[in-house]
Amino acid sequence: MNVVVGADIGGTFTDVIIVDSNSKMWSRKVLTTSDDYSRGISEAVAELADAAGLSPRQISRVVHGTTVATNAILEDKGATTALITTRGFRDVLELRRLRVPELFSLHYRPPIPLVPRRRRYEVDERIGAQGQIVSPLNTESLETAIESIAGDEVGAIAVCFLHSYRNPGHEAEVGRMLRARFPRKFISLSIEVLPEIREYERTSTTVINAYVGPVVHAYLNSLTNRLKRGGIDGPLDIMKSDGGIMSAEVAIRTPAQMIESGPAAGVIASARLAKLTGRKNLITFDMGGTTAKASVLENGLPTWTTEYEVGEGITLSSKLTKGRGHALRLPVIDLAEVGAGGGSIVRIDDGGGIKVGPDSSGPQPGPACYDIGGTEPTVTDANVVLGYLNPHQLAGGNLKINSTLASDVISERVAKPTGTSLEEAALGIHQIANATMIRAIKAVTTYRGRDPPGILR
Repeated sequence: MNVVVGADIGGTFTDVIIVDSNSKMWSRKVLTTSDDYSRGISEAVAELADAAGLSPRQISRVVHGTTVATNAILEDKGATTALITTRGFRDVLELRRLRVPELFSLHYRPPIPLVPRRRRYEVDERIGAQGQIVSPLNTESLETAIESIAGDEVGAIAVCFLHSYRNPGHEAEVGRMLRARFPRKFISLSIEVLPEIREYERTSTTVINAYVGPVVHAYLNSLTNRLKRGGIDGPLDIMKSDGGIMSAEVAIRTPAQMIESGPAAGVIASARLAKLTGRKNLITFDMGGTTAKASVLENGLPTWTTEYEVGEGITLSSKLTKGRGHALRLPVIDLAEVGAGGGSIVRIDDGGGIKVGPDSSGPQPGPACYDIGGTEPTVTDANVVLGYLNPHQLAGGNLKINSTLASDVISERVAKPTGTSLEEAALGIHQIANATMIRAIKAVTTYRGRDPPGILR
């Protein structure tokens, strides 16, 4: 019997589905185990297989979509990263393309680079635009950079030399030296991630790959080992940002390819649904615990792009609004993502207004209403107060809800400080969260000159 497992990890919930060769399906939703993401999947698969009367050894394949890499960037929880680059190009990450997404705004601030300036090291070397060696690699300057990195608590190192896509010699040599010196650190070379012209995009993509590398490496290694210990011998495949799949081994080497792994899977599923229902044009929307995602299907198909930006509250592809995030120049399904979801934490800002997200309570301690230790108000708590969510249970009864805790935390943390009633405070949270998430829909529709009602006709 051919049995396939599909698994998706979000910021709050992990979903697992099993499909056998007769297209019979079993599914389960559990809280994401943020201390070790792999544990939630392996335990859910084992429980679901047992409920379905299947042996783990009958599972021939596991296909996995995840927002682990995306959330690491959105929540600033990636590895401490260093960058080694050609002398004179230390500030490429900050110079960027000098694009301003809000042309007349005096409040625009470019995103903070994933690598601070003090961890960007310059090396004496230079490759010409045609691949010729203008200046040979200076090992003394390289050793100085390596010694500085060794004395810092760095978990990943990105290397991006000028025109290395034309001549990879210098970068490859540095990569060999770094891997010999730091066998436990994640090394990301631009010649392995994005060997093409455009210094900022290549540097940014290489840095993103390094920044999420240790997080993804630890997670996928753990998941692979847990699945094997559970008796699953089939391969583990990972959804790519472009909607395709890759092996876990490839994902560990180039995790930047899975930045939009989970959201891409949702768009691919929506395309399948569009075909089954005879609809050619759709707006897709996916609200998770940490982020909300939107995309558009036209003529039954998603669109793809390599002009993408991730982080800083919104992740999107648009030639009109560049400058909001970190450039990721890899094939990605064209979608937009904002840092707002069910687990988004609610706070009162310095001006006395309600601020929602982008940080999330996650599954641990979770929203207050989950009654597992959460003490901060979230969008989920507001929706429980408003009656938009079941006040007793979620996830098919797997998660019990304590509506009293939701009311108490919003009353104390939001209603009283803002001088509003409980219901007004909850509605305010709900409306602010919706306004934030609508940005994702606008980013793929009106910001592109598309008419949403026209798409849906």
